[in-house]
Amino acid sequence: MSFARANDATRLWYTVHESEAGQSQTSRHPIVLIAGQSVSHQGWGPVLAQFTRRHRVLVFDHRGVGASDATFPAEFSTRDFARDVVAILDDAGIERAHVYGHSMGGRIAQWLAADSPARVAGLALGGTTVGDAHGAARPASATRALMSGDTDALLELFYSPDWLAANADADAMLGAAPRTAEARRKHFAASTGHDGWEALGRIASPTLVIHGTADELAVPENARILSSGIRGAELVLIDGARHGYFVENPETNELVLEFFDRVDRANRADRAD
Repeated sequence: MSFARANDATRLWYTVHESEAGQSQTSRHPIVLIAGQSVSHQGWGPVLAQFTRRHRVLVFDHRGVGASDATFPAEFSTRDFARDVVAILDDAGIERAHVYGHSMGGRIAQWLAADSPARVAGLALGGTTVGDAHGAARPASATRALMSGDTDALLELFYSPDWLAANADADAMLGAAPRTAEARRKHFAASTGHDGWEALGRIASPTLVIHGTADELAVPENARILSSGIRGAELVLIDGARHGYFVENPETNELVLEFFDRVDRANRADRAD
């Protein structure tokens, strides 16, 4: 594990997991997993092994959660969070990677791909939105649950009742809570203030948009808006899945991996020509 330094000297915790396939798999780009609002890298824990079977994987804690510093300037946006990711990539010595962002992580990933196109090989946007100004707003009840910090209310938005009944430790899958009340507010403000409309047209990386049809935190119409706004984007809708689809429906992660593999094969073919 390591710490990168953001532009304002905030320490950002990250770690790189080596691929089980071995470091000889140089033809595959590493994968950066970007967690959602107020969620640490632990949110990816239940499915991390799926990604490390074939790829090096970088996970990190956003500022304000987990082991990263809880330092925020007066104004902080999803675009600023994306700059934090660039600082982490620089520190890790990763020039180019596949990026998979979920929820607020998907908002951050939009800016990362638009502002730093050379750093993003393939892009996966899961359970996310372009922002309320040009997207579809979530129900007020979902916003209240998100701001409440009530774990039970959040879990019901992430997972189906049957899955929750069979997984007593589901609360651990949300990852570490924000370190301070200010960090919770800053994450919420950045996520709800996101407006990636201008970014969409500048995203040149091959893109997969993946979304559950029963998601109330990011209603599924947002997936259609994103996929129509990003040139050549592919859209996958998971029937009946909620916001935590990638944990409850781990087969969806194989779809993401297959997409990244296609991108890598296309890159190899381009280099051969």
